[in-house]
Amino acid sequence: MRVVILFGTEMGTAETVADCIADELSGCDVSIYDMMDFDPADLTAEELLVVVCSTYGDGDLPTGAEPFFDALDATRPDLTGLRFAVFGLGDSVYGDTFNRGGEIAAEKLTERGAIQIGEHARHDGSSEVKPKDMAREWAAALPIPVTQAG
Repeated sequence: MRVVILFGTEMGTAETVADCIADELSGCDVSIYDMMDFDPADLTAEELLVVVCSTYGDGDLPTGAEPFFDALDATRPDLTGLRFAVFGLGDSVYGDTFNRGGEIAAEKLTERGAIQIGEHARHDGSSEVKPKDMAREWAAALPIPVTQAG
C-alpha cells in the first residue's frame, strides 16, 4: 500500500510525528513531504494520505500548510475515492481552537470528496503524553488495507 504523509508545522513537531508514523508503517511504501512542497494535483485515490498538522496562533493552519490548502481551494480537484487520516497537534490551553489545524485539514479534504478513515487524533501539548508515543500507537491502529503483491 502506498502511503503519502504530509506534514504542516511551525515548530517542527509535526515533522517529527510524521517520521514516527512512517516508521510504524514500515510495511507500506511510505513517502513524507512538507505540505509546502506538495501539489494537491499529485494526490491519487490509489494511495492513503496521512495528514499531520499542527495548529498555529488562534486556531489557524500552520504557515507550512497554507500553500497546500490554498492550492486545494484554488484548483478544487476531485478527490473522490482518496482515503485520508489526520493526526492533529494542538494545546488545550487554547480552548475552542484546540487542534483546529487538523480539523480544517479534514474539512477541506472532505469538501473535495476524500473520505476520512480511522480515529482523528488530537494530541494535546499540555498533556504528559509525548506526541511521538501517541503517533506510534495511532498509526498502528490505522485501518490500512493489505494489498497483494502482483
